Amino acid sequence: MQGDLELLQEVVRFVPGSVKYTINRYKKNPLWSIDDTGVLVYHYEKNNPAENYLELKFCVSGNVYCRQKQAECNFCNLSSSNKSCIEKIDSVDVVSFSFSPSYLNQFAKSQNNPETLSDNVLAFKHASSFSKILPLCAKTRMAIEALLNHNYTDTLENIFINAQTQILLLYSMDCMLGEKTEAGFTCKFLANEADREKILKAREILLQHIGEPITIKALSRKVAINECYLKKGFKEIFGTTIFDFYQGQRMEHAKYLLYDKGLSVTEVSSLLGYSSISHFSTAFKKHTGLKPCELLLR
Repeated sequence: MQGDLELLQEVVRFVPGSVKYTINRYKKNPLWSIDDTGVLVYHYEKNNPAENYLELKFCVSGNVYCRQKQAECNFCNLSSSNKSCIEKIDSVDVVSFSFSPSYLNQFAKSQNNPETLSDNVLAFKHASSFSKILPLCAKTRMAIEALLNHNYTDTLENIFINAQTQILLLYSMDCMLGEKTEAGFTCKFLANEADREKILKAREILLQHIGEPITIKALSRKVAINECYLKKGFKEIFGTTIFDFYQGQRMEHAKYLLYDKGLSVTEVSSLLGYSSISHFSTAFKKHTGLKPCELLLR
């Protein structure tokens, strides 16, 4: 069906050793009934590891976008929807994320002796390819909707998409394993929607402070929740600590600035708020396995 749809817009981004993502927006044929769905594809070749990858693909419909704005000034992009537009178009959005083994290995608990299916998959120790249909639960839908309808542009857009990519990976792995129910929380206070919103808000603030580090104490004050609840709630909802999430986003954004934007190591170090280039280089290598200058040579 995808080949018969009218393409409204396509976005393709790629950083070596990281994630390639595409977002294709199509005009929906009113006669077709399209179910929202997702799929996880694990591709493994024992004798050709360079071809290994993990891909997430999602197809969602029901969004409305404006061709009038696109025709006039080419601003009708994936982050805008104008309610005052003259012509509105029902769309089908196909979102794809392809993760490289080097990117996923950082999340595996044990690469040498994987303990769970998720560790096996993330470390590419699972010895056969497979695919799995992913039902779109409420939190996955929210993440995709946020990805398609955010208001960020340029540098902030890249930071935001990197974050949403990891969230979708988390939810997809969780769905694949079936280890948790959607509403089940270990931290009882997360049963309160207002407290969950505070944790989500904290994540947004972290993304807004990529270049100006913020302490957990200051973060907890901004979202009006105590530090202990903030740290526990963040770890449960997002599957990582605040520090690891923040560092991961900074380093992924550093990759984008170095490779995609062509900035120098000195410029990137400064933009991300590092006091010295050596501190930045150490953090970058710890996260990516490469020195910043080595990425530039690829």
